[in-house]
Amino acid sequence: MISRRLVDQEGSSVVETALAAILVITIFFGIMETSLMLYDYHFISEAAREGTRYAIVHGSSCATTFTTACPAASSDVQTYIKNLGFPGIVSADLTATTTWPTTGSACTPSASPCNNPGNLVMVKVQYKLPLSIPFMSTQTFTMSSTSEMVISQ
Repeated sequence: MISRRLVDQEGSSVVETALAAILVITIFFGIMETSLMLYDYHFISEAAREGTRYAIVHGSSCATTFTTACPAASSDVQTYIKNLGFPGIVSADLTATTTWPTTGSACTPSASPCNNPGNLVMVKVQYKLPLSIPFMSTQTFTMSSTSEMVISQ
C-alpha cells in the first residue's frame, strides 16, 4: 500500500496547472505593459512632431491672423503639446522643451530665440511612464523623443 502511494500521481495536475498559470499570467502582464509602453512612445513621438509643426508656423514672421501666440515661445509649444489630449496620457507627467539653435543665415547672434524663417527649431518631449507591474513597487520609466524642422513663417 505504501509503495503504491509513492508512485501515485494524484494531485500532480494541480501543481502543474499552478506553475503553468504563473508563467502564463507573467507573460500576459508583460505583453500588456509592453503594449502600453509602445502606445505611449508613439504618442510622445507624435507630440514632438506636432509641437515642431506648431513652432515652424509660429516663427518670427508669422501672420497676425493666428489667434494663438505669434511668435511662439517655448511655453506656448509646451501648452500646445499638453493640450493634445491623447487618451491614457497624464499631461502633468509630460514636459516639452523647445530650442532654437542659433545657426542659420537669417539669424543675428543677439536674437534670442532665433526663430526667423530658414532656421531650425527643435522640440524634445519627455514623459514619465508609471510602470504598473503587480506585486512590485511602482516605478517610472522616462521616455523621450526629439523632432527638428526648419521654420517656415
